[in-house]
Amino acid sequence: MYEPIRTKSVHTHGPHRRYRSRSEELDARLAWHLTALLTVTDEIRTVAPAAELDEAGCRLARQVERLRGSAPLRAVPTMAGATPVAALHQRAHMLAGQALVVATSRGDEAAAALAAERMRAHAP
Repeated sequence: MYEPIRTKSVHTHGPHRRYRSRSEELDARLAWHLTALLTVTDEIRTVAPAAELDEAGCRLARQVERLRGSAPLRAVPTMAGATPVAALHQRAHMLAGQALVVATSRGDEAAAALAAERMRAHAP
């Protein structure tokens, strides 16, 4: 038999979570994918330095800063347990593809163009 709830839900106590709009959620996802791509790009730069990768890293960091409002944290990659370059390129290609999907869904032409460029650069 149904009995009415007489106490407040535990979910109403404490700090209230603010739900993000679809646009805010897409911004957060895009920033995450681009940050992950930046991390892999930095790893590739450690193994195989190239001016093109330096430029790509700067452009990725600017996009993340635009989306998040703050510069991304960048760890210094190490050679310990170095992953083969081919595997890093494959991972970067996958991350760029995910960023492209989110950027397209969001309607962000600058991020979509950058993601597409990075996909081509890391294509097998």
